[in-house]
Amino acid sequence: MGESLRVGQVLRYSSAKDPTAPVLDGYTNFHYVTDAPGHKKALLESGINGMAKVSVRGRQRRPAILIRSSPWKAGSEQTPWHDVFDMDNGHVRYFGDHKVGLAKSPGTTTGNAALLDAFTEHQAPTPEGRADAAPLLLFRAVSRNGKVKGFVEFCGLGVIERAERIVQWAGHEHTTFTNYVYDIALIDLTVENDQVDWDWITARRKLAVSDQEALAKAPRAWREWVKRGHSALPRVRRRVARARVTKVRDQRPAPGSRQDEDLQFIYEQFDRRKHDFEAVASAVAARVLRGSGHNYREGWITRRSGDGGADFVGRIDLGTGLAGTSLVVLGQAKCIRPDTSVSAEQIARVVARLRRGWIGAYVTTGAFSEPAQLEMVEDQYPIVLVNGLDLARELRSMARDDHGNDLAACLDHILYAQGVPITSRRPEEILLE
Repeated sequence: MGESLRVGQVLRYSSAKDPTAPVLDGYTNFHYVTDAPGHKKALLESGINGMAKVSVRGRQRRPAILIRSSPWKAGSEQTPWHDVFDMDNGHVRYFGDHKVGLAKSPGTTTGNAALLDAFTEHQAPTPEGRADAAPLLLFRAVSRNGKVKGFVEFCGLGVIERAERIVQWAGHEHTTFTNYVYDIALIDLTVENDQVDWDWITARRKLAVSDQEALAKAPRAWREWVKRGHSALPRVRRRVARARVTKVRDQRPAPGSRQDEDLQFIYEQFDRRKHDFEAVASAVAARVLRGSGHNYREGWITRRSGDGGADFVGRIDLGTGLAGTSLVVLGQAKCIRPDTSVSAEQIARVVARLRRGWIGAYVTTGAFSEPAQLEMVEDQYPIVLVNGLDLARELRSMARDDHGNDLAACLDHILYAQGVPITSRRPEEILLE
């Protein structure tokens, strides 16, 4: 991999456009990263900067379009619009370059013409057509060292989902004019550690490099979009929450491993003793929460019926005295087959029972589905998830620490020696202890 642009990276965009220095004024030099000997410089002089097209096997290919948004200009007569960058959810709403007083029609200005051309390519019905499509590289101006010019933040790689013709107004007299607005989907770059390899763009600038040869250098999610089209966007759209999601396969022990044997043993022990599993879940939740540095106190196991949706109750104490507070922990235990998953709806039912100042703990012998995790992260559910692999690891660790590595003895101790009471008390009563 050559030089790369990283999402969130601030680069120095100097008027000198010198590509020789890797760093300028303490920031990565934009012109160093984008330098391609034998080719013209990549520029951000305008809002929409289309690289010159090259002729490849009888077709015209635009290597890329570099888009720059200048938030400090938003609302001015020069830039009356307000671009929207929702990077967490992979969406940018970007306004074209038509303005008040221009005699040209809105689709013929330099920037709009380039983006409308790209939009047609992005809507191509075949993978071959999309392989030729120009990628959008998005930047926004940021201030550094008291300066509002000369610094840009790389915001990602995008494709145009929609282009809409709209009427806007500008100036003190609120003069109306027609323009285009573009909804752009940012592409997920997780596999590439949120980076775009500039060698890909350079390859697209070379006449001797075919679309497919250049595509081999593209990010994986971009290749998936080229293959599947816009139907793939829900899967390949950048979503920050996705980075916190663990794949189902990674929540399960490797087949035939010691952890796999442990988890199967645990499941078989409690498949017909669900209520007993609640005590195990309570002990594991306590170990997990204490292991992360919290002052956790186990409370009780709820009765089989009338439990109000909770299987066990605990408490986290934070601080001391007037500088302290306590959180109720409402626990859910699910002994299910290790090859099955907990759904988003099941987690949501637990969250629905939480009150202000309460958090949830969900312990299972199975896994948590990716949609369930995504919903939890995006909606900021206050809940701790312990999957089957983590459950097996924690119980084996407890067995090594206190029971001579005997897992069965460890489970017996939890059930009969720990003495967690079973009660129908209300969860909030733990705050009084």
